[in-house]
Amino acid sequence: MSKIEKALSKARNAGGLRVISSQSPRPDTQPADTLPAASGATALIEQRADVNQAIARMRERSPLEKQVMSQNRIIHPELGDNEAVRAFREIRTKILQKSQGRNCVIMVTSAASGGGSSFVSLNLGVAFALDASKTALLLDCNLTNPSLHRLFGPGTFHGLTDYLEHPDMDINEIIHPVGIERLRIIPSGGRREISTEYFTSVKMNQMLNSIKQRYRERYIILDAPPMTESADTQILAELCDYVVLVVPYGRVMDSQIDACTKAIGEKKLLGIVFNNEPTWPAFRWRSILNPFVVLRDILFGSVKGKPGRAK
Repeated sequence: MSKIEKALSKARNAGGLRVISSQSPRPDTQPADTLPAASGATALIEQRADVNQAIARMRERSPLEKQVMSQNRIIHPELGDNEAVRAFREIRTKILQKSQGRNCVIMVTSAASGGGSSFVSLNLGVAFALDASKTALLLDCNLTNPSLHRLFGPGTFHGLTDYLEHPDMDINEIIHPVGIERLRIIPSGGRREISTEYFTSVKMNQMLNSIKQRYRERYIILDAPPMTESADTQILAELCDYVVLVVPYGRVMDSQIDACTKAIGEKKLLGIVFNNEPTWPAFRWRSILNPFVVLRDILFGSVKGKPGRAK
């Protein structure tokens, strides 16, 4: 059995991951989760109370309008039991099960350029933020081709590279609200052609550990470059707890997926998301009477693709 077959079999046995989709700011002021000395049930109750108060005090900017969220292909509560919302909640559930409810660092990468990893990482962060007891922090680690800054609108925003380059910069200066409750984003900062040294720095490792330990209800998601196009991604994989691999349906060879899963390793590979899996037209009697109908639908684009399921 090949590596990819093993990875797909493992994901199927775990229940799989499934994705359905359409294709100066104020700093974060959430205080640290400082816990009083206590034990047992009392400590847990006090911890939860502290966390809930901290989440309630998170400073928000004006909420993003539903139209803006739809334009940026972002899930939101008004979608109800939408297929996309269910899909990302399913991925969130898999992560919670794997981590046994503890916060963790999750890297989202793709097997090819334009595979949809930024779309998946953003909506995964929103899925965590939809849970009132959790928060999410999304880092744009694609320094040569960033995308998450588009949510901020016009203006200059400090980001990851600024923090790593300036020893005296406080991390609160790069964590920004975007108008989605309980979601924070660290943009990439200034675009860089050579970025490997940033992710190998001690400060990067310390930053992730600090956020993970300080904000115990916060899930950290790294939007990483494609596995096949950047050495940065392998470095980032070493810093995270789990990896979600996004595969653009029909655009990569099995050998490419095999290479990606091998580089990630079985211990960290959480699952594979097949993006833009095609949806075929429903069977209709008129298709028998007039086969041209189905052919026309396919040729002229009435059949819409959809990101699919990880197996």
